[in-house]
Amino acid sequence: MTQIDQDLVQQLSLAEKAALVSGKDFWFTAGNQRVNLQRMMVTDGPSGLRKQASSADALGLNQSVTAVCFPASSLTACSFDRAGLTQLGTNLGEAARAEKVGVLLGPGINLKRSPLAGRNFEYFSEDPYLAGELAASYVNGVQQQGVGVSVKHFAANNRENQRFTMSSDMDERTLRELYLAPFEKVVKQSHPATIMCSYNAINGTLNSQNQRLLTQILRDEWGFDGLVMSDWGAVADHVAALKAGLDLEMPGKGDLSVQEIIDAVDAGELGIGTLNRAVVRVLRMVAKWQQPAGEVESYDLEAQHKYARQLAAKSMVLLQNNDQVLPLKADRSLAVLGALAKTPRYQGGGSSHVNAYRVVSPLEAIQAARPEVQFAAGYQLDQETVDDQQLQAAVNVAKSADQVVLFAGYPAERESEGFDKTSLSLPENQTKLIEAVAAVNEHVTVVLQNGAVVLMPWQHKIAGILETYLAGEAVGEATWDVLSGQVNQVGAWLKPSHFG
Repeated sequence: MTQIDQDLVQQLSLAEKAALVSGKDFWFTAGNQRVNLQRMMVTDGPSGLRKQASSADALGLNQSVTAVCFPASSLTACSFDRAGLTQLGTNLGEAARAEKVGVLLGPGINLKRSPLAGRNFEYFSEDPYLAGELAASYVNGVQQQGVGVSVKHFAANNRENQRFTMSSDMDERTLRELYLAPFEKVVKQSHPATIMCSYNAINGTLNSQNQRLLTQILRDEWGFDGLVMSDWGAVADHVAALKAGLDLEMPGKGDLSVQEIIDAVDAGELGIGTLNRAVVRVLRMVAKWQQPAGEVESYDLEAQHKYARQLAAKSMVLLQNNDQVLPLKADRSLAVLGALAKTPRYQGGGSSHVNAYRVVSPLEAIQAARPEVQFAAGYQLDQETVDDQQLQAAVNVAKSADQVVLFAGYPAERESEGFDKTSLSLPENQTKLIEAVAAVNEHVTVVLQNGAVVLMPWQHKIAGILETYLAGEAVGEATWDVLSGQVNQVGAWLKPSHFG
């Protein structure tokens, strides 16, 4: 503790110290007017800034600021591009700084343990080395803009169902080599401002009360010197959490949080030194990452939209290209099928959801380049059963075209934070459409919009498959860039310069 830290801590009463180790509300740390300590805002932002008013709930969007929605991590990981992820972080840091956000809650670097996990779209990879390398680059980009990050969710939080109560049980080698490895890399390479501990337990010990995880491994072994905050609502016993090495309970329980700390100190259950330790870490975080309240900065949303397009296009993966069906031929007629072409799924649900600046659908982008293109929805997004009339109309359009691009993917209600999937199959109406169209046209490319793994029993019936995952607000422009050949993805993602 520096002399400045000691002087400030000594000025605080027990009640004031107790207030500082819990969030004031959903998005702010506690301030203290008596010692001129301003509150600091944190906000979600793995793929775009989701700043809300302090009165907003944890997942509401009605008061979110407008921001560029970048591609989800499931897509950006396919770029294998450290520099690209640093630039993504730079863009996010610029947006956060302009909005006076001190700490951005991201990136999420949990491993993709199960293909059914509902939040896989928000994580980079099932490979700890790839996740760690790209996350470290992302963190560098954000923090070089004077905005801190909170790397989440520490640790072994790899499912959504029962995430508050489950225990991730494993041996030491599995824990170290898989689940902790990406966090260790980010801590040692990029020195994140904060780490967010997760809801779950590891081998029966709740992470928010796990001294071995939060202190012995994170601080003593890895040398982490930042702040540990909880995921929202992850603290079951605040006193036990402080003893274990948690510094900041989020979002806090108001007067109840303050009183429980006062009572614990008075009863001798919590040492004042332990409380002071957490208080100092909160003070240091605010001192380093609080955004100045002076002149309002602005940033170029249009420039960020263009980068979202660039990053999405170079990250998309061409899974299949039989008979060189792609790039699309300019001198041959084209049909676009699938409701997702017109109403794309471009981001995940839950805390990463962004109030997007300017969404461009694939159909818009294609029609801008090819006004004569024919379109048929083929299925409805709000249901999964086959509509025979819509299906036949799409088949008729496919028969009359030289080339077909068919958009398919998971509906938004299939994958989100908060629950896991129960199936890896596309909705029946989409699968039937693909099969019916493949039966009448040999030049079909399926474009997938999905957060994670999807089964493709129709793979050998069609010529091309383009995986776009959740490509952000520039999904339409980026998809057309690849389909038209303006961005050539054949082998591009294997360049040694991107990863090695």
